[in-house]
Amino acid sequence: MTTSEQTLSIARGFPAMRRQSTVFLLLVMTTLAMMVLNIGIGSIEYTPQQIWQVLFDQTNDKIAHNIIWNIRLPRAVAAIFGGAYLAAAGLLLQIFFRNPIVGPYILGISSGATLMVSFVMLTSVTVGITVFQPFMNTLAAFIGAYTVMMIVLAIASKIRGIITLLIVGLMMGYLCGAVTAILTALAEKEKIKGFVLWQLGSFSGFKWDEIGLLLFLGGAVLILLFFQSKPLNAFLLGEEYAASMGVNIKRFRMLILLCACLLAGMVTSMAGPVAFIGMAVPHMARLSFATSDNRILIPGACLMGACVSSLCDLLARTILAPVELPLSAITAFFGAPIVIGLLLKRRVKL
Repeated sequence: MTTSEQTLSIARGFPAMRRQSTVFLLLVMTTLAMMVLNIGIGSIEYTPQQIWQVLFDQTNDKIAHNIIWNIRLPRAVAAIFGGAYLAAAGLLLQIFFRNPIVGPYILGISSGATLMVSFVMLTSVTVGITVFQPFMNTLAAFIGAYTVMMIVLAIASKIRGIITLLIVGLMMGYLCGAVTAILTALAEKEKIKGFVLWQLGSFSGFKWDEIGLLLFLGGAVLILLFFQSKPLNAFLLGEEYAASMGVNIKRFRMLILLCACLLAGMVTSMAGPVAFIGMAVPHMARLSFATSDNRILIPGACLMGACVSSLCDLLARTILAPVELPLSAITAFFGAPIVIGLLLKRRVKL
């Protein structure tokens, strides 16, 4: 390439870089604004100045300190990182399956978590177990999600066909759903209500211990993914091309599945099933950034997932306050039209 051609190529890249930088800046500002709104809006409202005073210990208002530090701030942080992780998981699986309508729960992760929680909430198997009692649902969902994940990974190591793996994941979901339905039919009415509410998903009730786990494990996975951006870009062009670039295909396929399942399983175990974020947000990121470069899409999808999740959580809390609407219902209203529109247009390519 001559010097003039290089100059022309760089000049053409400036508008795209400017657009991407602008979108990144807008997403960061929106995420911060949504965090402030989620902390400030509620049965008791707080101004940004009051929030600042509480966060930096400049007030003696113990009620405000308890509400902001122990209730609203953990929920706001959980909504941000939960949405980011689900969006990243959805992006990975859409790359892996080369399918624009694949979501994080397509491999039965959500169904495995729901199955184990149904054992805890609908039966008496936990009677006498008091050590983990405050976090029993989270622990059960964690075990269920990662048990299904390990089964899927074991199968993925044996087969090569992506469509076959997709069918296996769907069948795992159906099997877990069948057992859950039987347990629900045999359970007492009082227990069924609590289980149904858990299935609708919510970022409420997060503790700082759970937030720490969410940040540490999820952050480590996201950092790993960002450093795998170039192999992911090569994988987009086909397994043969990626192999010619030195990518170990079998190991890399396992890594993609492991990271996606880790992120989605972690959010599901703590917040319950949250629909459509992982399916719709990667498409929104591709449209907004106008690129398929994963060096841009991974952080971009995470930021957009954080914005969408925070917005949906705020709407769920405030639309019919003091009644809190199901989070998955709000995300479905938000995500379903986007997915339908994309299916009709078929212009978004992986």
